[in-house]
Amino acid sequence: MILHRNITQNIHEALADTPVILLNGARQTGKSTLLESLMTSLSSAHYVTLDDATALASAQNNPEGFLAGFTGTLALDEIQRAPELFLPIKREVDKRRKPGRFLLSGSANMMLLPKLSESLAGRMEILTLFPFSQGELAGRTENFLHSIFAPRFPSYTHKRSVKETIAEKIIVGGYPEIQLRKDDKRRNAWFKGYITTILQRDVRDISNIDGLTELPKLLSLLAARTGTILNFAELSRSVAIPQTTLKRYLALLQMTFLVQLLPAWSGNLGKRLIKTPKVYLVDTGLVSHLLGLNTNRLLLDGTLFGHLLENFILLELLKQSMWNTVKPAFYYLRTDAGQEIDFIIEHPDGRIVAIEVKATHSVSADAFKGMNFLAEKLGKKFQRGIVLYLGTEVVPFGKKLHAMPFDAVWKLQ
Repeated sequence: MILHRNITQNIHEALADTPVILLNGARQTGKSTLLESLMTSLSSAHYVTLDDATALASAQNNPEGFLAGFTGTLALDEIQRAPELFLPIKREVDKRRKPGRFLLSGSANMMLLPKLSESLAGRMEILTLFPFSQGELAGRTENFLHSIFAPRFPSYTHKRSVKETIAEKIIVGGYPEIQLRKDDKRRNAWFKGYITTILQRDVRDISNIDGLTELPKLLSLLAARTGTILNFAELSRSVAIPQTTLKRYLALLQMTFLVQLLPAWSGNLGKRLIKTPKVYLVDTGLVSHLLGLNTNRLLLDGTLFGHLLENFILLELLKQSMWNTVKPAFYYLRTDAGQEIDFIIEHPDGRIVAIEVKATHSVSADAFKGMNFLAEKLGKKFQRGIVLYLGTEVVPFGKKLHAMPFDAVWKLQ
C-alpha cells in the first residue's frame, strides 16, 4: 500500500547535511518502499537490499570492496544483516565527508547495539519509521504535538467521536499490508507469518542464538500486559524463565521494534534511570492478534479497551514526533503517594504537557488530580494538562486544563 509518509521531508533535510542517515523500524512498516521512492529524487543513487543473498554474501565477505563498487548515494536496506559494513562506512565517511553518502535502513534498533552505534557517532542521523499513522492513512500531516506546546490552547472543530470507530482503528493497527485485508481471518494469517519471520530470522540474525522457543509466549504475555508497569518477577514466573534471561529476551524484542518501553518521569534526572518502565507493543493490531481480539470482543471488555486505547494514543504521539518540529521525550508518572498520569511529554526546553487517556464519554474533575499535583510542583514549566476522552467537546477544567476528544490527536493540522 503506497501512501505519502510524513517523515519524507525530514529524510530529505538529513540527506542535505548529514553523511549517513539510518531509517530504522519494524519489518513491514514501509521502509523499503520509502527508500525506493527516495531514489527517484536523487541523482547517481543506488539501492541494494541485503535480503538478496548475493548482495549479502558480498557485503559480508569483502565489505570494503562491496562499498567501493558504488558512487553517489548508496541506499542499503536491512543493514542489520551485515554489521561488517559499519566500520568500512565510517572509514569512507571520514575519508570523504559528503552529505547524503549513505542511506541505511534496518529492522533492528542499532542504538541498542553499542559497538555499531558508536562506530558512526557524530556521522549519522537516526529516524524511525513506525506503521502508518492515522493522519497518513487519511492523507494529512498531523500537528498535535506542535499545537499542545503553543502559547494558546488549540481550537478544534470536530464531529462526534464514535467508540466503535476507534475500536476498529485499534484492531486494524497501522501496518501497510494489513490495510488491504478487510477481515479478521486474513489479518490474523498475515500477523502469524509476520511474527514467525521476526522471531525465527531477525532475532537469530541479531543474537546468533537458535531455539528461542519462549519468545512467542513472552510476546503474548506482554500483549496482555500492555500499558502496565513491567513486573519482572511476576513475568518471570509466568513464562518460567529466569529474570536474567527474561531481560535479555525483552531486549531482543525491543531491538526488533516489537516492544516499546515508556520510562518513568521524575524531576530528578537520576531517578528516571532506575524506575521501572511501562510496556507497550509497537502496533495495536499486533496486540489484538496476539490476544485473539476482534472489534466486538474489544468493545465488550472495558478494561482491555482502556489499555489498548492508551497503547494506540501513545503510538500516534510517537509517530508524530518523528516528523514534527517539536522533538519531545515521553514518560509516564506514578508517585509514591498514588498520583498517576498516563503520558508526560517533555519539550526540549523543559516545558511539560501531561496527557491522561479516558475511555469514557464524560470527564469529571477527578481526572485532573494528577495534573493539578504536577502543575503545583512544576510552576511555569507546566504548559498544560489534557484529558483525552470519547466526548464531543473541548471543555476547560481550570487554568491550563482541558478535556479534548480523542480524534484531535490525528486531526489537528
